[in-house]
Amino acid sequence: MEIFDACKPLVCFFDSGIGGLNLMSECVRRLPYVDFAYFADNKNVPYGVLTKSEILKLTRNKFEEISALKPAAAVIACNTVTSRCAAELRKEFAFPIVGIQPAVKPAAAAGKCTVLATPATAESEAVKDLVKKYGRNRTEIIACPQLASYIENNIFNFSRHDIYELLPYINSDGVVLGCTHYSFVGNYIKDFYGCTVYDGIEGTARRLCDILAASNRCSQVAGKIAFIGGDEYKNKCVFESLIKS
Repeated sequence: MEIFDACKPLVCFFDSGIGGLNLMSECVRRLPYVDFAYFADNKNVPYGVLTKSEILKLTRNKFEEISALKPAAAVIACNTVTSRCAAELRKEFAFPIVGIQPAVKPAAAAGKCTVLATPATAESEAVKDLVKKYGRNRTEIIACPQLASYIENNIFNFSRHDIYELLPYINSDGVVLGCTHYSFVGNYIKDFYGCTVYDGIEGTARRLCDILAASNRCSQVAGKIAFIGGDEYKNKCVFESLIKS
């Protein structure tokens, strides 16, 4: 396992597969002198079709590993895990835990919108409460049961036709991406629906920056990045393609 600098902040990310790499790449751009570790569980991806108890068991195991590294913060880079397990994880672990949520507030402010999400996220009380609070009574939630799995399995070889086949019919002014996997095909989604697409990446990255601003551990040496668990080679390749774009 990568040996991290005890004098620098370490941020650990967790997602079932490659989806959270979209968020981590944005955070690395904003925080170049921070160490990062990406924990994944590609073998069990996608979590969005699992029950809450299954998701919590898998996630808790990963967070035990994360806790051993004594991070300055951890990021749940998965909408499903955030909506299903964030509250329990924050009770169990002492370090700050940042979760990602669908960007309902700005989307609903602009007009009628639809949240596309995995079944587990779509059914969660956390996301329903989010829509109730910020959705202005013009926001719907629709599950896309196969989209995250398709993205995970075809990350290097997307087919526009296949993606379009997996997208449901909607009639909205905006689409909210309720799964970090979906950001990989955000342009396809935008073209298919002909409307604005929103995700929670920027807001989550800002929140992490705010938390780390309180840290007194500073460095001008570029941070280390490690990939732990899951398909480490695949995750590293996808991250490198994102950070270069």
